[in-house]
Amino acid sequence: MSTPTLYEWAGGEGAFQQLFRRFYDKVLRDELLGPVFRNMSPDHPRHVAHFVAEVFGGPKRYTGEDGGNHAIMIGHHIGKMLDEQKRKRWMQMLLETADEMGMPADPEFRSSMVGYLEWGTRIAVLNSQLKENPIDDTAPMPAWGWGETKGPYQPSGDAGTAAGGPGAATGGAGAPAAGS
Repeated sequence: MSTPTLYEWAGGEGAFQQLFRRFYDKVLRDELLGPVFRNMSPDHPRHVAHFVAEVFGGPKRYTGEDGGNHAIMIGHHIGKMLDEQKRKRWMQMLLETADEMGMPADPEFRSSMVGYLEWGTRIAVLNSQLKENPIDDTAPMPAWGWGETKGPYQPSGDAGTAAGGPGAATGGAGAPAAGS
């Protein structure tokens, strides 16, 4: 028996679409995060669902149907001047939404999910302080599975870390964090 991807374990496309649709409905009503997302496109929740689903081993809808790539996702955070308070609120609300909709709560899945979201949101905050995108259109999409940390974060363009995988440099903002 093969190990399912995080995407499969979470419940597939429908689960990701439901999660981000419900989540962003709440975000727009939140005092802290609402102003950050006030002008988001109506397609934003769908694009974020496609991005995270692809990172978790699902179909390449973000890079295919949506015409996105890792650099585009990073670009959504540049100059947003996000902070730790917004990052923590984003995480709290997303995890509460996952609980409310009944996403798998087993420790292995949630550990992987939270690990990715923590990694990506922290890098998104770093990228939000920048004026230029630190990666180019050829940077690979992040890929996350069961237990993905690869070592210490290297905030430089060191070979092997700047491409945006786990442990990547500031260009590695894989998660659609506050302000995406």
